[in-house]
Amino acid sequence: MADNSRIKPGAKDALIVVDVQNDFCPGGRLAVQKGDEVVPVVNALAKHFENVVLTQDWHPPGHRSFATSHPGKKPFDTVKLPYGEQVLWPDHCVQGSDGAALHKDLSIAHAQLVVRKGWHREVDSYSAFLEADRRTRTGLDGYLDERGIERVFVCGLATDFCVAWTALDARKLRFGALVVEDACRAIDMQGSLAAAWEKLKKAGVRRIQSGDVA
Repeated sequence: MADNSRIKPGAKDALIVVDVQNDFCPGGRLAVQKGDEVVPVVNALAKHFENVVLTQDWHPPGHRSFATSHPGKKPFDTVKLPYGEQVLWPDHCVQGSDGAALHKDLSIAHAQLVVRKGWHREVDSYSAFLEADRRTRTGLDGYLDERGIERVFVCGLATDFCVAWTALDARKLRFGALVVEDACRAIDMQGSLAAAWEKLKKAGVRRIQSGDVA
């Protein structure tokens, strides 16, 4: 983008920093390749926003999305659950564990809200707005409405799962939505990244770089 078309976030904009947690970074239980590389980009990006929300995956032990909860299944198998098909994951982001903690170098002291998701034992939750049953709300949309927020910028981990689902739900809930590509990293299994970008484009989510934000 040319300098004169850079985006200057204001009072009606919020940055949503998705799941920058130890278990999603190298060495973690569900590591996203180079996931820790987003940390300095996100820290710099957040300085442009007066409104920042952080999310944390926050699973109870024995969560239904864990492969260990399904005898004979292994991570990345899929099963049918009451709300639809579920990818099974390694145990990760267990409540109170070091893996569930935010990355130690994430430095956004002015963030006003932490949304914890995935804490219902029977339902997974990728989006910061709606759990995987597509009915149970986290309350984030109500919070943003009360604050007068009209547009969200989404970054974090992982592009093709929690970031994409959050941005898609933001659009469904009538927020403007942008994904900051270089402030995200993807899992990208079986073409999931390309598929996510296609869905985001169709939903009207803009794809930008952190340098596009003034």
